[in-house]
Amino acid sequence: MQPTVLPVPPGPADEIDALRIRRDPLAFLSDMTAAHGALCSHRTGGERVYVLNSPELARTVLKDDYTSYTKAGTPDDHMLSPLLGDGLLTSNGETWARQRRLCAPSFRRTAVEEFDTLMTAAASDLADQWASAADTGTHIRVDHDLTSLTLRIVVAALLGSDQADLGRGFGQAVDAINRFIGHYDGTAAMTGDMAARRDAYVAAQRFLHRVVGLLIAARRMTGPAERRDDLLAAMMSGGALSDAELYDQVLTMVMAGHETTAKALTWTLHVLAGHPDVTGAVQRELADVLGGRLPTAADLLALGLTRRVLDEVIRLYPPVWLISRRAIRDTELGGYLVPAGTLICISPWTLHRNPADWPDPERFDPGRFLPEAAAARPSHAYLPFGGGPRVCIGQTFALTEAALVLATILPRLSFTHLPGVPVEPEALVTLRPRNGLVMSVARRG
Repeated sequence: MQPTVLPVPPGPADEIDALRIRRDPLAFLSDMTAAHGALCSHRTGGERVYVLNSPELARTVLKDDYTSYTKAGTPDDHMLSPLLGDGLLTSNGETWARQRRLCAPSFRRTAVEEFDTLMTAAASDLADQWASAADTGTHIRVDHDLTSLTLRIVVAALLGSDQADLGRGFGQAVDAINRFIGHYDGTAAMTGDMAARRDAYVAAQRFLHRVVGLLIAARRMTGPAERRDDLLAAMMSGGALSDAELYDQVLTMVMAGHETTAKALTWTLHVLAGHPDVTGAVQRELADVLGGRLPTAADLLALGLTRRVLDEVIRLYPPVWLISRRAIRDTELGGYLVPAGTLICISPWTLHRNPADWPDPERFDPGRFLPEAAAARPSHAYLPFGGGPRVCIGQTFALTEAALVLATILPRLSFTHLPGVPVEPEALVTLRPRNGLVMSVARRG
């Protein structure tokens, strides 16, 4: 006898106002999964949305049965496609597969590790800047400075161009984009605060387009006389991409290649400031392994605690806090019917707090990522970079960069929160500190 396929997963009986969800999506998702379990649903905006909160269901959608689902027509698509066009992050089908094949060689571990000196040199410059702020007692805007740093690194490593001076403007542009598309659903009236956000978004989009156009034009001017081995050279070789595709791909790589890493580093400095015992242990590890010199990629295997701290921070504060797909065809999940066109949401924010896989989930504990503990968890319990064939192509780049930046900065500086200034997450396009992260900084030793 075939098992019964139920029509609709459990959830609220009444339609949920989209404004209620956007006011605090993290609380909404947490309340939904707490009340209704690993597979639940709700109606909003005239459609039914399925929310998954189990590793097994996430694996089905992202890996085992991924051809039954698409990114097209999802909130991710609606938010990012107007900005990024048809790049690797937003494309689908054969277009995506072709772009992925073209870009993959530049993101292999051996290719990424060749940029370790570039990464530590940029991090050293930022450490010098912050040390000067420490000497004068000036507070630092951690999130903006780290955005400038990661932009400088990704542009130099992937596109072969040093655009360090663009960093602050780029960070402000990304903020403006987040604030508009993170709050706009396509129906909100363009008045008051929303109109101001729209205007800031348009200005930011123009700025980013000028930056990307400059990067491509500068490379075309150098021509084949100057041999390059970076990603832009691969994309421009042999006419593999049209001009429009090249533009979309460069903007995608620059945006995706810096924003999430900057947020991961921002949250790491925030969390470490609240856990001086772990900070001290990390600093001792760095002193033992490095002995005062700058780190290299060859040191990363010996920096186990540093890497576990990063893993645990992005468990608690995953920069990509929501993954969405649409069912291409009628299918089934967890005993429930999934009609074609159904929107499926997987939130690393709630998945990483599932007590079945993460005991005492709100506690910061890098020991969760010791090899034996990690091996005991099911596949897809941890999704900071997504999963399946569309797992983030830049995962190795991001983790290598973040570890090297921390290993460069933490031996020299210590960070503390400002008294009475709360730090809380805000789920826009990425998970970022509401109102930024301002800290005090001091030299060590």
